[in-house]
Amino acid sequence: SLLETTELIEKKILELGGKPAFPVQISCDHIAAHYCPEQDDSVVFGNQLVSLDLGVHVDGAVGDTAYTIDLSGNYPDAVKAAQQALAEALKIVGVGVTLGEIGKAIQDTIAGYGLAPVRNLSGHGIDIYNIHTEPTVPNCDTHDKTVLRKGQVIAIEPFATTGLGMVQESGAASVFMLVAKKPVRNPITREVLRRIESYEGLPFCRRWLVREFGQKTNYALRELAMLGMIEQFPPLVEVKKGVVAQAEHTVLIEEEPVVLTRL
Repeated sequence: SLLETTELIEKKILELGGKPAFPVQISCDHIAAHYCPEQDDSVVFGNQLVSLDLGVHVDGAVGDTAYTIDLSGNYPDAVKAAQQALAEALKIVGVGVTLGEIGKAIQDTIAGYGLAPVRNLSGHGIDIYNIHTEPTVPNCDTHDKTVLRKGQVIAIEPFATTGLGMVQESGAASVFMLVAKKPVRNPITREVLRRIESYEGLPFCRRWLVREFGQKTNYALRELAMLGMIEQFPPLVEVKKGVVAQAEHTVLIEEEPVVLTRL
């Protein structure tokens, strides 16, 4: 099942001496991102296009990577398009390269397969205990003249789709992030909040909290959301229900860039 696979991966990360930088996400077919199984999730793999997105941190230093597998055998070009777009972007990335140039390389490669890049999803900068920061690394030609600087860490993250190339939120969130600190009076919420604070501002999922706090979790999350203390991340789906393939690596920008992740 998706849940079993997710928990196996998270367990392996811990065994290897790291911690999840965000909950492992397994997105199938037209779901592009942010699908994270709940504690009682019974969904099993079928004839689907399956994208695995995972992040690991060691003392806050984050690696973010993703890969897509076509279990259906129906979408080999989607997988190839995402992987090749990542490969082409990695060929040109470096000090002084513009964000627009990276986006153009991704867009041109995906279009060469007769597919569309997902324009409102992007790669991103990475910092200590910060999974998403500047710059935004586009998946299409934005003509952005911002140049990459030595020492930056970025995730390049192409998404290729058979659909329109746009995603929208759909369904309830199971992934959250603490974004503000405020006084909390309720003892149940305070107890759950202490655990959330241990994630050091990185994303977390309901499932992690349910293991420890059971039904207290939903009460606490509702209150924290009402207080504006947590951001919620619902699943993102392709607007025309096109299937979506993803590929991603984390790169240290140097004169000779260093790819920090491997799958």
